[in-house]
Amino acid sequence: MTDQLIPTRRAFPADDPIFALNAEAQARKATGESILNATVGALLDEAGQLVVLDSIMDLWRELTALEVAPYAPIAGDPAFLNALVQRHWPSLQSAGAACATPGGSGAISLAMRNFLEAGQKVLTTAPFWGPYATMAAENGLSLATVPWPEVGQPLDVVAWTRAIQDLLKAQGRVLLILNDPCHNPTGRSLSAADRRALGDLLHGASALGPITLLLDFAYLDYTRDPAAVAAALADYASLGAEGRILVGASMSLSKSMTLYGARCGAVAFPWSRDPALQAALTQSCRGTWSNCAKAPQALLLRLAKEGKAQERLADEHRHWSEVLSARAAALDTALVAAAMPPVHWMGGFFVCVPAPDPEAVCARLKAQGVFTVPLPEGLRVGLCGLRSSEAPRFAQALRQVLSVR
Repeated sequence: MTDQLIPTRRAFPADDPIFALNAEAQARKATGESILNATVGALLDEAGQLVVLDSIMDLWRELTALEVAPYAPIAGDPAFLNALVQRHWPSLQSAGAACATPGGSGAISLAMRNFLEAGQKVLTTAPFWGPYATMAAENGLSLATVPWPEVGQPLDVVAWTRAIQDLLKAQGRVLLILNDPCHNPTGRSLSAADRRALGDLLHGASALGPITLLLDFAYLDYTRDPAAVAAALADYASLGAEGRILVGASMSLSKSMTLYGARCGAVAFPWSRDPALQAALTQSCRGTWSNCAKAPQALLLRLAKEGKAQERLADEHRHWSEVLSARAAALDTALVAAAMPPVHWMGGFFVCVPAPDPEAVCARLKAQGVFTVPLPEGLRVGLCGLRSSEAPRFAQALRQVLSVR
């Protein structure tokens, strides 16, 4: 053991659990074994190759040396921040208090650092994207959860109200990270009634202390129903404009523009003009990554000025949303044929398939060459990598594993 490491930094796994599962699947596939790999968190085509959006790559190749090489401002190019916010809320003229971040992960981590004290709890939903817990721990925090609605069920207002009020009483403030619309890992979004109920309970609880709602917008470009996503964004805009709750968004170019490796995104609070908030975010940038890559910021600015490129990107998003929808439909058909409930995907890259003792089920599926990610609530299945033709194999393997418990 390395003596120079402090004791609290010595007990971590060698790799992120999801990346480790993917690496194991890839290694077994390389030996010639037939592998179904549903752990992948990037969009793959029907040949299993990474999808790279042509509209974005064409813009990338047009970037000049001075759009790539210089430092960007510490908080990010203000024009980039405005353009990124306007992709979601076109009527807004300003990004408000905002800064560029290394992807959505940087945005979420920055929010944790600035809205909670060490030892406090971040509130999010169960199930949730596993790295939320890692980011919380790295910021001296832990997670508390509220239940994501089951298929066809409304938001559990009692449970959510109790959790928010308990945190306000215990720590005087709440940071709620909400991955909606297109929730990872369930693939479902809150309904309009759910959002109204959430707004009402947040308003009521705000009398007890400050509440920050951070919306994680990682997947909303890939949806079965763009109109429903637009309606959700309008509802959240109304909640932010009221001013009783600080509403912000974590935005990323990773999935939306298949620029995973460019590591660029932003955190923005469009309805805040608080100079102290802007200064705090900028200070955190300087104290961690300093400033973000200039090239992806320049690319987004080119996109914002080129209508034909925007049309091409919209067409590509529509196409891949249809592919994901077809994969979800194939999975539902296969699950129902195997006497298991469908998952009812609405958007994003993932679904969560219920399973008892998910760790054990995952291990037994791996023995059959089927790789998934275990969660406390079930198995995360990446529709982004699971082809429609593979759905029957997945459902049959799961049915077999569950029947021999």
